[in-house]
Amino acid sequence: MNDIGKYEINKVYCGDCVEMMKLIPESTIDLVVTSPPYDKIRFYKGNLEFDLHKTGQEVFRVLKKGGIAVMVIQDQTKNFGKSLTSFKTIIDWCDNIGFKLFETVIYRKHGSEGAWWTKRFRVDHEYMPIFLKGYKPNYFNKEPLKIPSKHGGKVMTGSGSRKTNGETQHTVTRQINFKKCRGTIWEYLMAGDKNPLKRKHPAVFPDKIPYDFIQCFCPEEGIVLDPFAGSGSTLVMAKKLRRNFIGFDVVPEYCELARERLKKETNEDQTNIFSNIIKK
Repeated sequence: MNDIGKYEINKVYCGDCVEMMKLIPESTIDLVVTSPPYDKIRFYKGNLEFDLHKTGQEVFRVLKKGGIAVMVIQDQTKNFGKSLTSFKTIIDWCDNIGFKLFETVIYRKHGSEGAWWTKRFRVDHEYMPIFLKGYKPNYFNKEPLKIPSKHGGKVMTGSGSRKTNGETQHTVTRQINFKKCRGTIWEYLMAGDKNPLKRKHPAVFPDKIPYDFIQCFCPEEGIVLDPFAGSGSTLVMAKKLRRNFIGFDVVPEYCELARERLKKETNEDQTNIFSNIIKK
């Protein structure tokens, strides 16, 4: 596989993601993992005006049936109230575009007190809504995401949970598995990985986030798209996991940063990275 529509795979392209995605054929992408520059919480270079509704429409179009789109997002606090960008986007993408909300995972991190530390709670999380196109995911493998069980190997009695009618189920006695599902709270407490090259970008998330989602939702040789590529974390992790990728960013400096990371961390050749004009 060398190209998708007008694009050569495993490349980063510079331009507006909505317009760039229009050149991707319908139903060709397996997974999207991205974080938009929401609510102007960080200062970015260049003009970053964007439309999350139009972005969602194009993401839905290019995803395969059973494809997944993951967004890492939070809300700005202004005048003691949240912007609700995350919730509004989830409702819009589901009610108006056609996605299902497969799940919302909480990204737990070490928050900072900030300027408001005497007037509000420290924010220790971001939202990671997982959007599904179609009936069920084409690919789902949570085995790599499992975490050690506190009582792994022990024989214990429990599981007497409540039924929908209020009755309590019978307890069972069994040996506890050594690993268990991590659930919907995913801990990433490494403060953005401390990668000096990566941190030239003003807003980064831990590489382990796309790494985990790619393992779970994208088959080997599948295609991962990041329409807001930033420092290139999703693209680097896709390459390391033997998946194909396409990345877009509107800021040339960030495209160059993603190129540098791909070359340094995966030896991926990024010749002609600044392809604003795609072959007709």
